[in-house]
Amino acid sequence: MTLVTISASYGAGGSAVGPAVAQRLGVPFADRAIPAAVADRLGISHEEAHRRDEDVERGLDRILSNMVPMAELYGVGGVDPALLRLTAHHESAGDVIRELAATGRAVILGRAAAVVLADDPRALHVRLDGPEARRIVQAMQIEGVDRETAERRQRKVDRAREAYVRRYYDCNAADPRLYDLVLDSTRLPLEACVELIVTASAALQAAAE
Repeated sequence: MTLVTISASYGAGGSAVGPAVAQRLGVPFADRAIPAAVADRLGISHEEAHRRDEDVERGLDRILSNMVPMAELYGVGGVDPALLRLTAHHESAGDVIRELAATGRAVILGRAAAVVLADDPRALHVRLDGPEARRIVQAMQIEGVDRETAERRQRKVDRAREAYVRRYYDCNAADPRLYDLVLDSTRLPLEACVELIVTASAALQAAAE
């Protein structure tokens, strides 16, 4: 059984560390695969699933953070249909994560997987983070973008991810109590982070045997 969830703030290197950990452990990596599985579950196209994924994590963060009047959450006769569609998308994503966990073999990046699988004793929950300034520099290196672009993405992505976890799970994504291992991946080389996660996963498995 090898099950790892990774939560990462923008610029913390989750997109690099996650696949590398999965490769080292010899298990599937679940990130881009989740929208495709959600599409199959909801009976929509993969393109539509990716668009809703963007909406869930980015487009509705202003509403989900309660930064507009609550009246905007509702239409005539009930909840706005767009919000219902996004809620269904979120619920299906949670189901997909639980199905992946049932196999006991996966590295899952994002999607509040540490919260979804909080009660699963097999799962190692990891958080990658670091000071904002260093994350911006690292994002510039990983993504090959200039500072202005990295700063803009940092504000947008971090705010949206925080809103997603707060809206659907009523908790703070940066809360260290959600994780078994919290790493400053802007101070430690990403390769070292991979090594630490692999070692921690092996130790967790050994302790369970």
